[in-house]
Amino acid sequence: MLLKLNFPILLTCSSPVFVDALPSSTTTTIVHQQSPFNSSSKLSRAWKTSVSVTMPYDNFSSNFPIDLTDESDFDQIVSSDGLISICGFGSLLSERSARSTFPDLINFRIGKLSGFRRVFAHVAPIFFERGIAKPETKEISSLSVEPCEDESLIVTIFEIQRSEIPSFIEREHEFRFLAVIPETLNGLLYTNPAVLCARYSDKEYLQNRCKGSQEIFFQRYGRYDIDKIWRDDILPCRVYLRHCVLAAKNLGDVAYDNFLDHTFLADRKTTIREYLATTGSDIMEEEPPEPLKERYGG
Repeated sequence: MLLKLNFPILLTCSSPVFVDALPSSTTTTIVHQQSPFNSSSKLSRAWKTSVSVTMPYDNFSSNFPIDLTDESDFDQIVSSDGLISICGFGSLLSERSARSTFPDLINFRIGKLSGFRRVFAHVAPIFFERGIAKPETKEISSLSVEPCEDESLIVTIFEIQRSEIPSFIEREHEFRFLAVIPETLNGLLYTNPAVLCARYSDKEYLQNRCKGSQEIFFQRYGRYDIDKIWRDDILPCRVYLRHCVLAAKNLGDVAYDNFLDHTFLADRKTTIREYLATTGSDIMEEEPPEPLKERYGG
């Protein structure tokens, strides 16, 4: 790893220091002593012995976000031990929910992502499959994120095996996959990029994911009488919104307030805090259907 050489610093580490998060504008040489953890420990992966770190980090981070269009594109961000970082912003704010999808994930933690906002602006077929979509009130939306210069999000980050990427792509089929650089809450930039599920457009989705096939689109959306995915006139799925709010609350006040104040309805104006105080005031009092209580329990 290279950090921009503004001035030399020598750090000798005798206590646990993770090397996957470093300052964004310093030049640093880091010499690490042997990890105090055994070689099979998950934490030991973050250690190097007698490693010098000299990488132009500003140049590195300026190359992101990167579009990951095909499965092979994900190989650009696979770590040396075969892991890929995932960035969670909705359902994946819940570790329990994340582990229901990725049972073998490791290193679940909180981070920050600058330059994006959360928006309830796309129709999620999974809500129709599970019987929790309400098309009569347009409460059918899941979350995605989109670039927004002045916004920042509290997110979760964790690692999965590279071998899990095909099923990840299949499960999140309607999204644009971006490689992004999250930060720690104290402002350090992670050296390993993370995958983020961002907003697509209907045209791009049909062309890139469905390979131009209306039949594929029908199998995923048309059979639910959905002819448009990305919309500005829909509302959050009630069960899903409640789940995300509870998940954010379980992460602490910083994550909870960030979710309420930096997550928007499809109009890009109404925050979730405002929505829950007015139109959606009864959402947090509703229990999920019995079969979904565990999955959507926050």
